[in-house]
Amino acid sequence: MARMTEPTFPKDGDFLEGKSVPVTLSGPAGTIEAIVEGPEPGTPPRPLVVVVCHPLPTEGGTMHNKVVTMTARAMHQSGAATVRFNFRGVGSSEGSFEDGAGEADDLRAVVAWVREQRPEAELWLAGFSFGSYVAYSVAEELSPGMLVLIAPPVSRGYGFDRITPFSGRWLVIQGDADEVVDPEAVYAWVDGLAHPPELVRIPDTSHFFHRKLMDLRGAVKNGIRPHLPAATTTPDD
Repeated sequence: MARMTEPTFPKDGDFLEGKSVPVTLSGPAGTIEAIVEGPEPGTPPRPLVVVVCHPLPTEGGTMHNKVVTMTARAMHQSGAATVRFNFRGVGSSEGSFEDGAGEADDLRAVVAWVREQRPEAELWLAGFSFGSYVAYSVAEELSPGMLVLIAPPVSRGYGFDRITPFSGRWLVIQGDADEVVDPEAVYAWVDGLAHPPELVRIPDTSHFFHRKLMDLRGAVKNGIRPHLPAATTTPDD
C-alpha cells in the first residue's frame, strides 16, 4: 500500500477556479511528484478519479506533456478528477529510469494512494505512448473501471503480446499518421485480442497530435461518455 508524505486527496471545493493541487507521495524509489485536478468549474463532479501516465522519460516525457494534459482536460470536462504524476527520475520524483518495471511500481503506488483516499470513487487508468504501456502492463492486476490507451507503442519492443490482456472496459486512440508508433501494428494487435478495446482512429494525425489536440479531446470524451458514473448533484462539502 502506498504511503503518503502527508497529503490528503483534495475535495472538489479545493479546486478553486479550476486550479490544480500539487502533492508529494511516497513511492518505492522515493518521493513521487504529482498534481491532482478536479472537474472543470461548472461541471457536476462524478465519483471518478483517473490516473494519467506520461510518455517516455528518456525522450523528455513528463506529466506536463500536451497529450497528457489534454487527456486530463477531457476527463475534467466529463466531471472526473485526475492525478498526473512524474515517473521516477522525472522532475522532482526520486529514483532513475527502469524501462517500465520501476515505473509500473510507481503507478501501483499512486493507485494505492488514490484508492485509500477515495474508496468511494471509481479508479480509471489512462496513458500516452510509454505511459500507455505502463498502464496496460498493470491493468489486469489493478482492475481499473476503464483503461484509456493513446498511441500504445506496440511496435517499439515492449512485448505487449506477453502482457496479460485487459478484460475490462477499454479504449485505444491512435493517429493514422503516427511517425513514432506504427499505426498498422496497433491495429493488428487490437484485431488479434480476444477481448478487443473500442478503437478510435484519427486521420492525418501524428504521434504528438500536432494541430489535432482538440480531436483527441473529443475522442476521449466521446469514448468514455457511455461508461461514466452518475454525476453528483453538488460538490463535496
